[in-house]
Amino acid sequence: MANFMTQGQVCSNGTRVFVHKSILEPFLAKLVERTKKMKIGDPFAEDTMVGATISKEQAEKVLRYVDIAKKEGARVLFGGERVTLSDRKFSGGHYLSPCILTQCHDDMTVVKEEVFGSVMSVLTFSDEDEVIRRANDSVFGLAGGVFTNDLARAHRVVAQMEAGSIYINNYNVYPVGVPFGGYKMSGLGRENARESIDHYTQVKSVYVETNDVDCPY
Repeated sequence: MANFMTQGQVCSNGTRVFVHKSILEPFLAKLVERTKKMKIGDPFAEDTMVGATISKEQAEKVLRYVDIAKKEGARVLFGGERVTLSDRKFSGGHYLSPCILTQCHDDMTVVKEEVFGSVMSVLTFSDEDEVIRRANDSVFGLAGGVFTNDLARAHRVVAQMEAGSIYINNYNVYPVGVPFGGYKMSGLGRENARESIDHYTQVKSVYVETNDVDCPY
């Protein structure tokens, strides 16, 4: 939902995933278990979870990011490979298995840049202040999310996050009445709601006097 939707080709996808060190192992186990169940295939089939990457060039770009990540020290926990479907009618598609990268650090290329593919970079953190600082250490600021049982903490954290759209215990939700847009290098203006109309308009102030004008001269 936050990472692999539309083969990772969604501008707001949460490609950096910060996980507290205390829950890393069970989190990764559940993550791999669920990712393995994602069916790769016909995008028109209702049970398909992963379709083709948009083009050959984009698929190759995604795989290059995975290779660079491995060279920089990341571990491929799952996926990150080409997939050939048995049905020949899909032979022209560029299918990739969703990729989970661990042992990532903040200065890796795959962590700093926008891959626009099914690649998740898992990073660990120890405390709240640390993860806020690291999450904000990016030239991008379109979207982010917080998953926690502590709603007060969630609001405290999101108030400090430098992103235009923030999700608490959900992700990639786009109600038409809620403005959508980013901070920093993640675009100008907003989509949806009144804010999108304001972006295409200019304010003009007009003063009309209906009484005599007092002149002191």
